[in-house]
Amino acid sequence: MSPRSPSVNEELRRRSRERLLQATVELVGERGYEATTLADIADRAGSARGLVSYYFPGKRQLLQSAVHRLMHLTLQAALEREPRTENGDELLARAIDAILGLARDRPVLMRTHMAGILQAEGFVQCPEQQRLAFLLREAVSRHGSAESETDYRMLRALLMGAVFALLIPGAPMPFDVLRAELFQRYDLEWQCGAPPSAVPPEGRF
Repeated sequence: MSPRSPSVNEELRRRSRERLLQATVELVGERGYEATTLADIADRAGSARGLVSYYFPGKRQLLQSAVHRLMHLTLQAALEREPRTENGDELLARAIDAILGLARDRPVLMRTHMAGILQAEGFVQCPEQQRLAFLLREAVSRHGSAESETDYRMLRALLMGAVFALLIPGAPMPFDVLRAELFQRYDLEWQCGAPPSAVPPEGRF
């Protein structure tokens, strides 16, 4: 039996890493962060326990990469859904809706992710985060930004703030209100993207 080529080995490593990332979002979403162990993640992914440590320095970094992957895939699907468009307003609206929608639909996972960013390990700039950043940067550029890097950073900050506000235990801001504020900030029509209701909150537009 001939040895596998480097390209085949690279593809196997990529798939193995992605299985670990997928298993992480599933388990943390089901059980929470503390109740999910690295051994649990390896078992769910069908991988050896040692592979987790090979790819990631710890559970917190693994979770950040896993959530960044989920965000990237969700955002990519939103930007590419039918009907396809090149309209800058529509693309930015879809981007905002995709990220806010994850916070609304996956609160345990996203709350754990945001809490981790504020801990000592800080923000992990992994390949998954870089792909997410590329898509958000492209969205602000298509929207007409002449300073896409600066405006991407502002969009990221605004989205993080909105996600925090949506997920605060005991005092969350309403989804519609947060969406309306962001849409007003970027001069987007309420009907762009995936509006959660036929009309915006009273007095917001």
